[in-house]
Amino acid sequence: MQEHRKQPYIVNCPHCKKPVEWVETNEFRPFCSERCQLIDLGAWAAEEYRIEDPSPIIPDEFEDDLGH
Repeated sequence: MQEHRKQPYIVNCPHCKKPVEWVETNEFRPFCSERCQLIDLGAWAAEEYRIEDPSPIIPDEFEDDLGH
């Protein structure tokens, strides 16, 4: 009987877009290499990426919540 092996899931490296196999042996996943992983980390550290807050605090509402 033949053994049925699943094909590894392929994702694109977030930095260079190179196809990467999503396997446990890839210690840098979802990145293709340590280089791409460190470049991405550096971009976060330099605040090049931001996650927008969908509900900014309006000063008047903030003061009302504090009971002022």
